Amino acid sequence: MTLTLFIILLLGLTIGSFLNVVIDRLPRGEQIWSGRSHCDSCKHQLGLFDLIPILSFLILNKKCRYCRAKISWQNPLVESINALLYLGVYAFLIHRYQYLNINSLIYLFVIISGLIVIFFVDLKDGIIPDSIIVGLTGSTLVYIFLTDRNILRDHFLWGLIMSGIFLSLVLGTRGKGMGLGDVKYAFLMGFILGFPESLVAFYLAFLTGAAFSIILILRRKKTMKSKIPFGPFLVMATLTSLFFGSNLWLVFKELIGL
Repeated sequence: MTLTLFIILLLGLTIGSFLNVVIDRLPRGEQIWSGRSHCDSCKHQLGLFDLIPILSFLILNKKCRYCRAKISWQNPLVESINALLYLGVYAFLIHRYQYLNINSLIYLFVIISGLIVIFFVDLKDGIIPDSIIVGLTGSTLVYIFLTDRNILRDHFLWGLIMSGIFLSLVLGTRGKGMGLGDVKYAFLMGFILGFPESLVAFYLAFLTGAAFSIILILRRKKTMKSKIPFGPFLVMATLTSLFFGSNLWLVFKELIGL
């Protein structure tokens, strides 16, 4: 058990390091797989000891070895979040199935890492990459075919329903409230979660998004006309519903008296 947890931790950190490359290069239109990692400031290629997840950041005192420019906190943050969520998935699956379901483990690892990319790219650059949406949709389709094809129609239907709801919001606000990237993500969210988890995620995303916006406005960090990326709230709501959606649905039903 201890060795398994250690391997998953290392895997999460290593893939998290790669996710930082994706997060930085994808919005710029750079090739993900071509070229070694380099410092964004001096463009010097990074060596092996510059790329050890978390440790390099700490050993180098948060600065580039070559030009001494500050290294973004994004790097260890993404690595840590990815690793911790991988460990959480492992614990969740062991608790649910009483054994390690490899198909579910791999699928959830892919979903988690993809959603982390969406979270940080939208937070930094205000876009939700189509390539990640397509990749996660395809991964979900394959997973459904391998595990339970009977749910395919319902999950696809809920993808259409969620994207339709978001499209109506975009048209109703003339694109001021959210963009088409959110509409595409809404399909992915519905396709991954199905019913009732999609509705739980929808509620959580708008609840947390509204609460965060109000706090920023009250603290005068934003104004009523400011645009706040909605993708991060959708990602957090999707992850929450993915693991706890059915339980939260029961809570919501009790609250509204159903």
